[in-house]
Parts: sequence; C-alpha cells; structure tokens
Amino acid sequence: MIEVEVHQQLRAFLREQGESYWSHHLTMARLVARALRIGRSALIQTGAPSDLQGRYRLSYLVPILMWHEPVVLVVPEMIQQRILRVEVPRLHQWITHPKPIQVGDRAPSPDYKGILITTPQAWLSDRLNNEGRFPPGIPTIIDGVDDLEAWTREQLTFNIESADWEALMLACPAQVDLIRDARIQLIRAVFQHPANPYECYLFEQSERDILTDLHQQLTESLPPNWARFFEQFNRADRLTWVMIARQSGQFSLHCAPVEVASSLAPIWSRQPTVLIGGALDLDSDATMYRASIGLEADLTCLKFALDRQEDLVQLYQPEGIPLPNTPQFQGALLRELRSLLAIASQAFSVILVGDTPLKSQVGSILAAEFGSRVQVERTCLEDNGILVTGWEFWREHQGVLPAPQMLAIATLPIPSLEHPLVAGRVAHYKQHRQDWFRLYLLPQALSELQRAVSPVRESQGVVALLDTRVLHRSYGSQVLTALSPFARINYLDDTLFSDVGDESNAI
Repeated sequence: MIEVEVHQQLRAFLREQGESYWSHHLTMARLVARALRIGRSALIQTGAPSDLQGRYRLSYLVPILMWHEPVVLVVPEMIQQRILRVEVPRLHQWITHPKPIQVGDRAPSPDYKGILITTPQAWLSDRLNNEGRFPPGIPTIIDGVDDLEAWTREQLTFNIESADWEALMLACPAQVDLIRDARIQLIRAVFQHPANPYECYLFEQSERDILTDLHQQLTESLPPNWARFFEQFNRADRLTWVMIARQSGQFSLHCAPVEVASSLAPIWSRQPTVLIGGALDLDSDATMYRASIGLEADLTCLKFALDRQEDLVQLYQPEGIPLPNTPQFQGALLRELRSLLAIASQAFSVILVGDTPLKSQVGSILAAEFGSRVQVERTCLEDNGILVTGWEFWREHQGVLPAPQMLAIATLPIPSLEHPLVAGRVAHYKQHRQDWFRLYLLPQALSELQRAVSPVRESQGVVALLDTRVLHRSYGSQVLTALSPFARINYLDDTLFSDVGDESNAI
C-alpha cells in the first residue's frame, strides 16, 4: 500500500539526512497517503506555524510525489518557491520515479497526472465562481489553512476605487452629472466621520441611501465591477464599509459577506481535501473551526501535540498589573516592560501591542530610554533589538525575523469592538442570538496567540503575559491551554536569557 511505501521512503530519507526533524513526520505522511488512496478528506493541526521553513512540509510532499494519480497542492507563492527550490530537489534524489510538477492557475490538460501547484487565490476563485479551471475529484492539499477564512473573505470582497467611478461615467455618459453629484455627496458624508486608527467606517444609512438612489436612476448597462458590487450591496448578510485616505482626499467602498461558511460549504464535496494548519482549534475535532469554513462533512481530524521538551516556553505572569481597560494600565505596563528589557539586555525581544495608539506611545517612550535598539514594526534590527509591533505585522514577518528570546504580550489579541468590521460581525452574531464572544472573538484570539508564540518555542524563550484578564476571567484557562506546553516562572533574572532552556526556575 502507498502508506507503507511512503513510511519506508520517508524514514530512510530522514535517517540519511541526520538532522533533527519534526517528530510527527511519519504519522502525518501515512495519514496523507491514506487520504490519497481512499479519497477521504482530512483536517490536520500540526501545532507548527505555516511559515517559510514549514518543518512538517516533508510529511505531505513525499506522499504526493509517490502517488501515481494527479494532485493539486494549494500553497502561497512564497512557500511555492521554497518547495520547488529546496524541498523537491532533495526529495528527487530519493524518489525513483518522481511525478511531473507544474505551477499555474489551471490544470494543463484534463488527463494531466502530475502535481499542479497553485495559489490559494487562484484555487478559491475557481471553486467559488465555478470557473472550471481545476477538474473536480482531484485530491487537493491546502497548506496554511489558518488563513483560509481570510483568503476566502478577500476573494468575496467587492471593491469600488476611484478608477471605478471614472468607468461608471464612461459607461453612462448621459448621467455623468448624476454620478458626479452622488460621488460628491458621499465624499461629504464619509469625511465627516471622526478619525479612528483604522480609517475604516461601516456604511451608515444616509450613505447607503445615496448609493441606492444612484443605482435606481442609472439606466445604462453598468460596468461589471459596479454590477457585482450593487448585487451584493443590498443583501442583509453583507457588510459594507468605506476606507478613507484623508491626506489624498480619496475613499474606497468595500462589500463582503459577514461569514464565509455558506460560500465554502459547497466546494468540499467536489474533491477529497487535506487541510493542514498550525493551530486551528483547541479541540482535536476542530468543531468550531470546521463550522467557520462550512466543513461539516465526515472527515478524519488529527491534532499533533507539541513536544513537552523541545517546544516548551517559560511563562511569566505578573499579578499586580491593572486590567487593560483601566487608566492605570499604561503606566504599569511601561514599568513592567522596562524591568523585562533591562534583564533581557542582550536578547532579541518582541513587544506585542494590539492597540494602535498605545503601540506608538510604547514605541516612542521605550526608544527614548533604550535608543536605536527599539524599532516599531521594522525588520532591520540589532541582535539585541527590541521590536514593538502589532499582531498583524508580527504574523506576517515572524518567519523572516530571528526567534525572540523574550516575547512580551501587552494584551490578548481579542479583536477590538472599536474596529468597525469587528463590530459589524459581532452585530451579526447578536442578531442571530449567537454567543459572539465564544464563537468569534475568543477563537480568533487563541489562534492568533498560538501563532505568535510559535517562534519563541524554537528558542525556548520567555513569554511575558501582561494581560491579567487571564487570571481573572473564565476564559483564562483556555488561554493557558493554548499556550501549553509551558513552565511557569515567578521571577526574572539574567540567567533566564543566558541559558534560555534552563528549567531550574520552573514552578
């Protein structure tokens, strides 16, 4: 059977390489091989980040290279280059009859028997819009499904930019004045919104009325982008918002579904799919994650546990810091950060601050005290640099930065209700009488937290969790479960960073 062949080939390869490899390679490789053989979908949580290195990646590359039928591999473009230039050439030396590999946004031919590597954007566009570029029934591997919901929402978002207004006037020359007046009315309305850190605002009813009136009065055939936008605009299950560029006086309109599960649900029956992510759900069956992407069908679910020795972090939780929503929080946070950075003076440190104004303030204050070591959302850092960053920047760049020896988390990455799009999604959950915190905010926070901490596990460094809600809220136990495995420490000294892996301080 293919499972046995894959197991033997991968084991021989790993032994020959003589490197320290991921401990679950053989188990995951057999599962992927079995999924290919019987055509059964699977959801795998590796516990490892889907970054450029992707230490689990051999586990699916060996099976798909040895499988005699066609396979579609869906991975971001940056990871494609790593696979083609590093992983595949090494494996080709071991696999006797490797399959052909092509990269593209469609199958080369209906009878193609090789591996087709494509991007999430190309594959989702085909499946969501029934474009027919990928034949049905071909086993598909999707790597990095931690971002699947975001990828899908991006595909389903309809945008109106400045150029689209020009296109509309060209398509409806008899109604140019009407279009220009509507645009001026919108400019006046949207620029009356008070500034917020996101420069993003949900559409208000008065602004919606302007567009609705314009749509009703247009008599010519609309450009495709406008036709698609108006089609979505009036649906109750859609969010419409405006992004403002105040300096240039420009704005753009956006419309997207509140949830993507209903759009994704029909595509899972078209082919057996192996979905691979790092930290998707605390539950091994990934019940909540599966619901969020419409994956309700019967499938194999597997969650690999992190190694209690190799993946251990040291967790420091001071108890005296006020709650984040109190006026005393910022001062206490800065005092704690000063103490941490003084002790970790020779270590690369990362400070995660989700609140945009607070991030800037922390960066400025610490730069005045610690000098050029402190950088706010920059990738060029000294060996003992201090990176002050938000969650999104850290998620996007942690793969190219060194593993920090100290990661300080100012507040949990619970999506802020002050963000208009978060507020809009929460309102949707409330409207349907659903538990918006348990179903949306908390899962988002736990997934973000696990991804953020992953690089620290490489250095077996220190995670300083400065949000005391973990100590005082009922969901604190779930946060600690997401951070496991860890060893608690109740004090900090220089030895923590001179010998980060030492567990003598664990309690």
